[in-house]
Amino acid sequence: MKLDHIDNIAIIGTGMIGASMAVLFSANRYRTKMLAVNEAEAASGLARYEQNFRELVSKEIVTGKQASACRKYLEVTQSYADISDADVILECVVEKLDVKYSVYEQIEANCSGYKVIGSSTSAISPDDLCKGLRAKEKLAVTHPYNPPHLVPCIEIVGSEQTDEQVITLLNDLFRSVGRAPVVMSKSAPGFVANRLQHALCREAIYMVEQGIATPEAIDKALMTSFAPRYTSVGIFEHFDYAGLDMMRSVQEYLFPSLCNADKAQDLLLDRCNSGDLGVKTGKGVYDWSKKDFDDFRRRSVEPYLKFFYCDIPDE
Repeated sequence: MKLDHIDNIAIIGTGMIGASMAVLFSANRYRTKMLAVNEAEAASGLARYEQNFRELVSKEIVTGKQASACRKYLEVTQSYADISDADVILECVVEKLDVKYSVYEQIEANCSGYKVIGSSTSAISPDDLCKGLRAKEKLAVTHPYNPPHLVPCIEIVGSEQTDEQVITLLNDLFRSVGRAPVVMSKSAPGFVANRLQHALCREAIYMVEQGIATPEAIDKALMTSFAPRYTSVGIFEHFDYAGLDMMRSVQEYLFPSLCNADKAQDLLLDRCNSGDLGVKTGKGVYDWSKKDFDDFRRRSVEPYLKFFYCDIPDE
């Protein structure tokens, strides 16, 4: 449910994350302005926004009437002057500090009443980001997972300068649109979820390189063993259920044989060097000419459809 003291959301950036954020907030009665750098980006951002809603309608998650009502809460602009009344500003631009700093400079020149800037960065420390601001206490990382209007996790990470009230506001704001914020105690590279994900990726790649199993076998083992459990049970909950003494015994036996690579692994490097980058080039670990991409896309989105939250009635 919409927070009473927050009315205007500004989203800077019209890419996949920005357009998805616009869906999330406009569906929950927040006046939302999406700021683009030029007409072409404004048009593409709006197209992404509308495509997201068409997919929601096709899945019967919202009705056509609800989608039309949500659209009335969105405005697309190319002027920072148009977001001068923003209460919350979500920065969703490319992962380059100089670009982000130029955005922050424009924000401080044009917006006086904002309470917080949330950056969608997936890599840059909030301590580095806030160097581009005078009001350092107003910035925090708000790292979503794509697409954020479906995936509920939002990692909230403050810098050493961030005001605690900013963290509280962001936590309350994202909870109000049906997200599940994860507030970190301190910043760390990769934040929380990517650290977990890439630890798993490292071991998966290592097993292929060592000839332990094929990519197909590893994917099958993952999807049919513990992965479904962790959609409803936490990993530390499972530790306690299994018994910490048993966990200790397994780790003492297993850990010496696990991968401890501290740089990108050969499987990735070899494929990148040969130009086999995955879906975008047609081949990566898998040959995508032999796979059904539409089926993959359906499977990748399907678990998250239940998390979309719309606070606009079907009238």
